[in-house]
Amino acid sequence: TGAPAADPPPLKNFILPSGGLAASFLHLARTTCRRAERKIVPLIRKENIQKEVGQYMNRLSDYLFTAARIAAKKAGKEEVIYRKQ
Repeated sequence: TGAPAADPPPLKNFILPSGGLAASFLHLARTTCRRAERKIVPLIRKENIQKEVGQYMNRLSDYLFTAARIAAKKAGKEEVIYRKQ
């Protein structure tokens, strides 16, 4: 992990894509990664590609989410908590 000062606080709620420009772009990249991951799953099931490809995409989306949270914290921006309406 990074330095403790860079670590975002633990999540207690869902958050919406937010936190400034860099964080927003990282959230967008994560969304694209997740979409690709969903398209890869059927290929893994048919054994057209290795399961490690799916695992990589999953870890990449986790990384992008964490990077977005760190970018928001470093920018001093608030993360928007999802509130069911």
